[in-house]
Amino acid sequence: MTIQKILDFLSVLSKNNNREWFAQNKSWYDEVRSGYLDMSNSLIMKIAEFDPEIKHVDIKDCIFRIYRDIRFSPDKSPYKTHFGAYIAAGGGRKSQRGGYYFHLQPESSFVSVGIWSPEPNVLKALRKSVYENIDEFNDILSQPNFKRFFGGFFEDGKLKKVPAGFPGDFPQADLLKLKHYATSSPLDGSILTDENPVPHIAEILEAGYPLNRFLNFTLDELF
Repeated sequence: MTIQKILDFLSVLSKNNNREWFAQNKSWYDEVRSGYLDMSNSLIMKIAEFDPEIKHVDIKDCIFRIYRDIRFSPDKSPYKTHFGAYIAAGGGRKSQRGGYYFHLQPESSFVSVGIWSPEPNVLKALRKSVYENIDEFNDILSQPNFKRFFGGFFEDGKLKKVPAGFPGDFPQADLLKLKHYATSSPLDGSILTDENPVPHIAEILEAGYPLNRFLNFTLDELF
């Protein structure tokens, strides 16, 4: 199954986000979900070739549910209009470790590497590690393959000032203000219609492996 076939379903779902339509098209959903699961499972196997700690990750732990939690949301649409999987050791989607996120959504498909919204103690340790090992961190970010696929880090929730405990005149202070040490690469163009997109997706994610290795070394030291 191609990514585009999955996106076709999600595109129609976004225009018919109600339980009646979903029930009538459950077999279509089951078909594309199965395709996404197969794609994600193949991706796990490819990632494990360069990141050994992914070898025993179970796809069932990685996939996010399509059903939205609408209890406290003004938007009562019952379904998400994307598929997502967080491939990481230590619990998949519930893991605190640096991993690989695979997101399919019409006009907004992407993959990402790193750690999104770490717990406060983890975030503090990551900032400290970046500060104390800035040359190594810069080497990772300046690798040609990394720069080929990835840009800057997500800046959601970024601090306005350097966090306490770090010098305000640190040359790369912006790296210490981050709330997420994660970066993404879009999935578009011919990859959407490729009958076997997994090798290309894995190639992108492999370029981000050194970042995950750096982040996870910090977590290993912390715990």
